Amino acid sequence: MKSTSIDHITITAPSLEAGTELLKKSLDFSPQKGGEHPKMGTHNLFLRLGDAVFLEVIACNPNAKKPERPRWFALDDIKKDSPAKLRTWVVRTENIHSTLENSSESLGEIEPISRGDTNWLITIPKDGSLALNGGAPALIEWQVAPHPATKLTDFGLSLHKLEIHHPEPERIIKLLSSISLKQEVDVIAANTTKIIAYINTPNGIRQLNA
Repeated sequence: MKSTSIDHITITAPSLEAGTELLKKSLDFSPQKGGEHPKMGTHNLFLRLGDAVFLEVIACNPNAKKPERPRWFALDDIKKDSPAKLRTWVVRTENIHSTLENSSESLGEIEPISRGDTNWLITIPKDGSLALNGGAPALIEWQVAPHPATKLTDFGLSLHKLEIHHPEPERIIKLLSSISLKQEVDVIAANTTKIIAYINTPNGIRQLNA
């Protein structure tokens, strides 16, 4: 099986404004306008972290019809006073079906999603939850080229390191091996799940979690 790569990291928030404030506070940068996901009733913002990596802020779209199925990224569980938080991450694969088949963990079902004229396949648990409470990544296969990150403004930001804190680190380590993730991700034993991203910025390395 071909190796996989970190595609993006995802901040879930009660609103796009709340997610923007977190990025301003943590990185001194504001994200760019994204788009809407009609199938999920959500919308997002972006911040480029490289030629094929980005940061996403995602929230329920108050102007969209609520979908009949649970929204992805556990967004239905977010309250108006919930903090914006780096909640999960997404790994890119050239063949989502074979990667999912090799995965040591259940990452959900493969769903087709669109945002404007951009289309992709992504794994989503039926109940909209985050696999291993966010410690496990979703899988994505883009059906567009070049990578969407190339269309974003380059502010000189890049992903330096990703840490996954989790009560069952051995499951995370086994999972990342089973999907052939080529980047090194630090997996740390902890009482609760937490993701920390270290971002290279023009002003040095900044830490992003919540």
